[in-house]
Parts: sequence; C-alpha cells; structure tokens
Amino acid sequence: MAVIVALGAFLMTLFGGWVAQRVTDRRHLVLGLAGGLMLGVVGLDLLPEALEAAGEEVFGVPQALLLFVGGFLFAHVVERLLATRRAAHGAEPGERTPQVGLVAAGAMVLHSLMDGIALGAAFQVGGGMGATVALAVVTHDFADGFNTYTLTSLYGNERRKALAMLFADALAPIAGAALATLLTLPEELLGSYLGFFGGALLYLAAAEILPEAHHEHPARTTLLCTAAGVGFIWLVVGVSGG
Repeated sequence: MAVIVALGAFLMTLFGGWVAQRVTDRRHLVLGLAGGLMLGVVGLDLLPEALEAAGEEVFGVPQALLLFVGGFLFAHVVERLLATRRAAHGAEPGERTPQVGLVAAGAMVLHSLMDGIALGAAFQVGGGMGATVALAVVTHDFADGFNTYTLTSLYGNERRKALAMLFADALAPIAGAALATLLTLPEELLGSYLGFFGGALLYLAAAEILPEAHHEHPARTTLLCTAAGVGFIWLVVGVSGG
C-alpha cells in the first residue's frame, strides 16, 4: 500500500517540476513562490518535526536546533568554497556555481527518500497513521518537485540535468517506501537529519532564492507569491494534521 501511495507522490513531484518549467517567462514569480515554499517547509514542517524527534538538550540547546544552525552554516561554507574555487579558475564575480544547485537538489532527493521511508513506516504502524502521512507526503511533494527543478536551474545547470534531478526526486519516495520494509530508522536520527536539512534549506531560501527573486523585479506580486508559498505549506500541514 505504501508503494502505491508513493506512486501518487511520484506524479505530484513531476507535476511540481512541470509547473516550475512552464512558467519560466515569469522567473521572478517562480523564485518568489519557491522561496515561500522552502520557508514554509522549514518553519512549519521540518523544524517542528525535528524538535519533536530530537528535542533533547545539548548544553542548554535542543539537539535539533544545533543541527539546524549547523546545516545553515554548512550550506554557506559549501557555497563559498565552490564559489572561491570557480573564481580561481577565471569565473566572473557573482557567477552562479552549478555544483551548488546539484548539491541542493541532491539534498531534496534525500529528503524525498526519507519521506518515502516515513510513509512505509507509518503504514506498518496502522492504516490511519499511514493515511495521514500519505496525505502530507503526496501534497507537499508538489513543493519538492517545484523546488528541485528551480534550484537546479537557478545555478546555471542545463535543462537535462534539472530534469534528471526532478525524476530522481520523484522516484525517491517509491524507493524509500520499499526500503521501509527492510529497515527502521531511529526517531532521534531522523529528527537530527530533519534539523540539519532544514538549516541548509533555509540558507538557500534566504541567501539565494529570495534575493534573486527581488533582484530584477522587486514587485508586490513577487511578495504575494512568497506569501502564497508559505500559505500553501501551512494548509498542507493543517489538513494532514501536522
């Protein structure tokens, strides 16, 4: 049953990527929406789950928050190192680093794999739990597909690479659901991962996606798209029960 539901997540992910690809003539709106979706996923979905699963304090601070900050710093360091390396090889200042887009998209694929594992584990617990997790995974996989294609393209990667990462992201929940029949991840480990991934995702949204969205088109419509992205994730979280 979990694998069948993951097929729905597969289609929803592809739909999200298709939407991102089709509206490239309104690039600032796409980026504004992507930034809002990423902000909503981090603040309303990933971080609460991380705190619940890995909330034990380490020297006065919840473990999940420490990893959240660590993920943010890790993304910043990786981007700076890659940018410095490209500059040393003659790249123009401020030029996008394609590897950053691929790494970010790879993190989205890993996140979708974890979604599939959570889906499979939920169905092992019971049908009611499985249905709740299925609703959450399928609906927010639209945002995953949208963001995966947008992130890969934003950093100057070719369209074929963006499509390859999109298909990998779409297949990941199916693979995760199948893996769930073979293994069970400790809750604390999953929470730690969510915290770290959330920090990295927030860095990309705040330092890359949203500034780029407003660079050439500082329009109210871009702000509305960002707010709509956050609102969509809020709706998904509310409908799925958190």
